[in-house]
Amino acid sequence: SLEQILVFQGWSSGMLISSYNIHKCRGMDGRFQPERTISVLSEIGADVVALQEADRRIGRRHGLLDTEMLRRETGLRLLPVSDEPDGHGWHGNAILVRQLPLRHRIRKLSLPGLEPRGVVVAECEWSNVRLRVVAVHLGLLPGSRRKQGHCILDALRPHDDMPTILLGDFNEWRSNRRPKSVFSVLGRDFACVGEAPSFPSRMPFLNYDRAMVMPHELAGGIETHDTELARVASDHLPIKVRLN
Repeated sequence: SLEQILVFQGWSSGMLISSYNIHKCRGMDGRFQPERTISVLSEIGADVVALQEADRRIGRRHGLLDTEMLRRETGLRLLPVSDEPDGHGWHGNAILVRQLPLRHRIRKLSLPGLEPRGVVVAECEWSNVRLRVVAVHLGLLPGSRRKQGHCILDALRPHDDMPTILLGDFNEWRSNRRPKSVFSVLGRDFACVGEAPSFPSRMPFLNYDRAMVMPHELAGGIETHDTELARVASDHLPIKVRLN
């Protein structure tokens, strides 16, 4: 239940969920610095993080972060998603958790479109609390994004009463109310958790990074993590959502 989510494991003020497109750890200064990415994650202090572009894109898809340094500096660990022994995610989508769930189920979906895209669905249980985290990075073409939205809904149906947060880089600049937006598809089951400009990181004005929830009252507002370090570490700023 929502009440359980708000109080379990000491999260009396609600879990903090974040999404961050780390741009393969290459910052706005052109430097590849995974340790800088980890420092931003430490600043955020989230309980669950959905990462995008966490793996090398060309060649073998190995992960770009030092997982031991990640655990030591942030307390976060990877959920096992990658098919590669040293990989982080699926099509670059990875999920980090501060506290390993007692039980979890991972599903990896391939999405339609000209570009190779995927979604990670993690159904987690801590004590007696269940939460579904859907980590996404949608395509660059509007038509592909709408098809991908339908694919995600089909994969989650028939859904049970598990509270669900769908978040990531939607690559969608159009308003939630525009009929050709992917949100017009996903909005049949999910509610957008506000808007927080996150792209480009040096002068953010586009709401590419979003969160959607089911049921609608699961989360409150959304905000960007806008710090001096975050503005240079990636071309996206992280977003943060507090379960209500």
